[in-house]
Amino acid sequence: MNTGLAILFIIIALILGAVGGFFLAKKTFEDQLQKNPPVNEDMLRMMMSQMGQKPSEKKIRQMMQNMTAQNNKKKK
Repeated sequence: MNTGLAILFIIIALILGAVGGFFLAKKTFEDQLQKNPPVNEDMLRMMMSQMGQKPSEKKIRQMMQNMTAQNNKKKK
């Protein structure tokens, strides 16, 4: 009976560890997204101006569409 009880405790510990790890990873990921938000149009303007380019609205919109399309491809 002691072996069965030990196996039960191991299984319960594994399940609790997996659930706890999931929520810890989710919280960490959300915190990282808040600290480092994804690239937006203002960031693109700033990056382009730092590279010595004059960003036009058309170019900014085109780059954002390309990035969005690339992210959608990766998700699929």
